[in-house]
Amino acid sequence: MSNPTVVIVGAGLAGATTAVELRERGFGGRILLLGAEKHHPYIRPPLSKEYLKGESDLDDAYVKPADWYADNDVEFLPGTQAGSFDPVAHELFVAGGARITYDSLVLATGAHARPLGVPGSGHGAVFSLRTIEDSQWLRAALEVGSRRVVVVGSGWIGMEVAAAASGYGNEVTVVGRSHVPLAPAIGPELGAVFETLHRDHGVAFRNAAQVSAVEGGDEQVVVLATGERIPADVVVAGVGAIPNTHLAEQSGLALDNGIPTDEAMRTAAEDVYAVGDLANPLLPAIGQRLRNEHWANAIAGGTVAAKAIAGQDASYDDIPYFYSDQYDLGMEYSGYAPLASGARVVFRGDVSAREFIAFWLRENRVVAGMNVNEWDVQEQIQRLIRGREAVDPDRLTDESVDLAEL
Repeated sequence: MSNPTVVIVGAGLAGATTAVELRERGFGGRILLLGAEKHHPYIRPPLSKEYLKGESDLDDAYVKPADWYADNDVEFLPGTQAGSFDPVAHELFVAGGARITYDSLVLATGAHARPLGVPGSGHGAVFSLRTIEDSQWLRAALEVGSRRVVVVGSGWIGMEVAAAASGYGNEVTVVGRSHVPLAPAIGPELGAVFETLHRDHGVAFRNAAQVSAVEGGDEQVVVLATGERIPADVVVAGVGAIPNTHLAEQSGLALDNGIPTDEAMRTAAEDVYAVGDLANPLLPAIGQRLRNEHWANAIAGGTVAAKAIAGQDASYDDIPYFYSDQYDLGMEYSGYAPLASGARVVFRGDVSAREFIAFWLRENRVVAGMNVNEWDVQEQIQRLIRGREAVDPDRLTDESVDLAEL
C-alpha cells in the first residue's frame, strides 16, 4: 500500500492517541479521525476533578491544541456518526450515506454514562458526568453552594463528585449499593479509608442502599427501597458506564464485555482494531482479558494499535493505572484487578494519617499497589508487580527498608 488509509471512529483520548502515535512513528498514510462530539479530543479526568472543582480551565483537558490535527495531516471530522462497516469490502458507512474505504479501521467509540434507570430519573432531572457539557452543567449547579446534593453511586466518579460538591459548601449525601464505598474496586478495608475521609468533611452515606425513584422537579426527592426519602436540589448519578458497541453490533462483530481483542488490539475482523473503554484486550501478563475504563488504558491501547498498524511489534504490556484526588488526599493505583480481588492487603506507612502504600499480595507476590499521599513510588510499585517474585511482607511493610532493595 503506497498510501494506506487509517480511519479512527471515536475522537476521545484513545482515538486521538492512535492518531498521534501513528504520526510520531512515521506513518505517512491518510488518517481520518471521526468524532461524534463537536469538540477536539479531550481527556475526562479533569471533568470530575480539577475543572469540576473550579481549579482549572477546560483548555487543560484537550489532548492536543486544535491546530495540531491540520498541522499533522490528520483529517478531523467532528459531529460525525458511523453506522456500520463492511469488514470484507473494508468500507465504513457514515450517517448520511457516505462511504469511506479503509485499510485499517480503529474503533474508539468509548462508553456512555449508565442511566439511573428508575422512575423519575429521566428528562434531565438527574445529572450524569461523561462529557464536557455534563461537567459544565454540573459545576454550575454545584458552585452555587448551600444546596442539598445527593450522589447516587459510591464508585470513583461518585466519590469525586461528592468531594467537589462538598468543597463548594453543599450538603452532600452519597447513596451506594455496596456496604462500603469503593469496595468493588479496592476492597472494604481501603474503601473505609475514603468513607472516613468524606465523613470528616461532612458527607453523609447511605450504604447498601438502592434508589427506587426520583420524585419532583426543582424540589426533588430521592426515594430509597427502604422507603426513606432524601430531599435534594441536585441529584447526580455515578453508576458506571456502558461501552458504545452499536457500531460493532451493526457490523456483525462478536461482543464479550465490549469488543474482545488480542494483545495487539486486533479484533476478530481483519484490519479492525478496538481501543479505549470498549476494548476488552488480552493482557499477556495475566493471560486473560481485562476491559479498563481509565484514561491510562486509552493511551496504552491507542499506542499499541498504532504500533500494530505501523507494522511494529505490538503487545499490551502496560500495568493498569489510575489516580484520584479527593479533598487533601491524592492516590495512585497500579495493578491487575482480577488478581487483586480477594488478595491479602498489607500496609506501609500510617493509614490513620492517610499517608501510606497498600500492597495486594497473592502468594506473597505483589499484584497491585496504591500510594496515598506518598509520592514518587509508582515506578517501584510497578517494578514489584512486573517482577512477579515473592517478597517478604515484613520487609515490604518496613519503612526503614528501601523499596528499591526489594
